[in-house]
Amino acid sequence: MGQGTPGGLNRQGLPGDRKPDGSDKKEKKFEPAAPPARVGRKQRKQKGPDAASRLPGVTPHTKCRLRFLKLERVKDYLLMEEEFVSNQERLKPQEEKAEEDRSKVDDLRGSPMSVGNLEELIDENHAIVSSSVGPEYYVGILSFVDKDQLEPGCAILMHNKVLSVVGLLQDEVDPMVSVMKVEKAPLESYADIGGLDAQIQEIKEAVELPLTHPELYEDIGIKPPKGVILYGEPGTGKTLLAKAVANSTSATFLRVVGSELIQKYLGDGPKLVRELFRVADDLSPSIVFIDEIDAIGTKRYDAHSGGEREIQRTMLELLNQLDGFDSRGDVKVILATNRIDSLDPALLRPGRIDRKIEFPLPDIKTRRRIFQIHTSRMTLADDVNLEEFVMTKDEFSGADIKAICTEAGLLALRERRMKVTHPDFKKAKEKVMFKKKEGVPEGLYM
Repeated sequence: MGQGTPGGLNRQGLPGDRKPDGSDKKEKKFEPAAPPARVGRKQRKQKGPDAASRLPGVTPHTKCRLRFLKLERVKDYLLMEEEFVSNQERLKPQEEKAEEDRSKVDDLRGSPMSVGNLEELIDENHAIVSSSVGPEYYVGILSFVDKDQLEPGCAILMHNKVLSVVGLLQDEVDPMVSVMKVEKAPLESYADIGGLDAQIQEIKEAVELPLTHPELYEDIGIKPPKGVILYGEPGTGKTLLAKAVANSTSATFLRVVGSELIQKYLGDGPKLVRELFRVADDLSPSIVFIDEIDAIGTKRYDAHSGGEREIQRTMLELLNQLDGFDSRGDVKVILATNRIDSLDPALLRPGRIDRKIEFPLPDIKTRRRIFQIHTSRMTLADDVNLEEFVMTKDEFSGADIKAICTEAGLLALRERRMKVTHPDFKKAKEKVMFKKKEGVPEGLYM
């Protein structure tokens, strides 16, 4: 019989027993099983072709949702940036042009600019211009110039080198004409004129009455005079009467000296005359007073120089404005001169100058009145006898009488007296008459 365990079971060895092979290795340490890959109820696996092609459902959690919103914001920012860049690319040419214009404006600042006239507009950016010292030019118009206000004949500002249009003069009136307008009425009135009652009556009928009551001339069936000329000896009150007219009338008063109509460049004199009468017509009713008309109104002759011919052309333009194709309307002209014999007959003919008012030297009555006017504000002594100077045989003009009164006051002031005496008037008369007849004393400036 065998030596095996009862029941046919293998007998486990005791701790002290050794294996039959005699190895001394230790037994392997116990390791627990790995945890399951998922927790929960185990799903049943689907079988068939649908199970192989079906995608599992994915549900985003909070972190994915935040990341999605952030990407949406980034997308909106990129869209805005793209639109901004496209707008910048589109506006870049305009900004470059504006920057170029600004640089041109900076170059123009501080540099002189020429004044010219716009002859013709070619297109929005080009025009034909002319200046008083040269021919016409085809030039460009800078973009910052208001092209709606540009019209043929207007005054413009041009670049001093390339003559391009850089500005527009808003005032269409020639600056020389604008200063001719009398803004503040003179203080002299008809009461300050001694004598000259007939002259005052004539100038009222020829100048003031047609402007204030034109219906009187219409009722009687005549046309009012266009202009008058005041002539006579120097110092007889021609300019003073014109000042009184300017003081008493409410019409626009333009005063100019004949020498102001003589200009340097060809064509400027006639142009100034046209501008003068155009402004007078725009501001009508108006009165144009031209003093010392003999500066341009002398008789025509064969001129040998360009200046003389230009003066004659200025006078011809004046003749045309006084009685030309166009009607003058409510514009009256007053001329003044002390050399009427040198004026051109065409200037003095009826139709241009209808009234010729002479200013003679004052008579005894007029002298007395002039002395009263000038001595009314003076402090006179009791011994002053003005009749002695009124009845004198010396020829006095109104300016001479005023000079005598002024000189007498200065003599009294020199001696620190508050009253003017009769000897002061005698010395003043001798001094004034000496300078008038003999001129400056000999050796005064030696």
